[in-house]
Formats: sequence, structure tokens, C-alpha cells
Amino acid sequence: ENKGNEFTEFAQKRHDGASDIVERAQKKGGTAMLTYHHFVVKLPYYKKAAAGKFDQTKAKAELKVLTSELAQLLKTFEPKDQIPFQKIMGKIEVVGELIIRSTQNQ
Repeated sequence: ENKGNEFTEFAQKRHDGASDIVERAQKKGGTAMLTYHHFVVKLPYYKKAAAGKFDQTKAKAELKVLTSELAQLLKTFEPKDQIPFQKIMGKIEVVGELIIRSTQNQ
């Protein structure tokens, strides 16, 4: 029980931190928008995990899909692909982080 609480508290703290980064980057604009795109995609994942709805099996499957998407993007990577790249990398990071953290809390 306590380990589950630790995980949801961790996810909530990460959500709050990412939310702050998103707000600051959006206000700053310009090149900070790459940071915005990288972090805004993390928010739903943290929110779901904080609500106790993280499914490690589904997350592992999603991580495989995301890494395939990244590999496809990199095959023909061009400067115009910077925002999609930031979004995919943000998702890969958050999903991987939650998988690792949930494993530590079992």
C-alpha cells in the first residue's frame, strides 16, 4: 500500500514540476517552445500515474511503439522535424521513467 502511495506521490510531484516548466516555457516563447513541446506531452502520463491508473504492461508496449516512431523520424530527420522529435522524446522519457519507478515500488 505504502509503495503505491510513494509512486502516486512521485508522479504528482513530477507532474507539478513539468507543469511549471510548461508554463514558463510558454510565457517565454521563442526557442523555449521546444522545451514546452518536450514537457507538455508528459503531463497526461504523470496525471494518470498520480491517479493510480498506471499500467506497466501497457506502458512497456507503448514504449516499443514510441521507439519505433522515433526510429522512423530519424531515418529522414530534417530541421522541420524538431517539434515532433521533442514530443516523441518527451513521451519516451516519461514512459520509461514511470516504468522504472513503478518497478522500484513493487
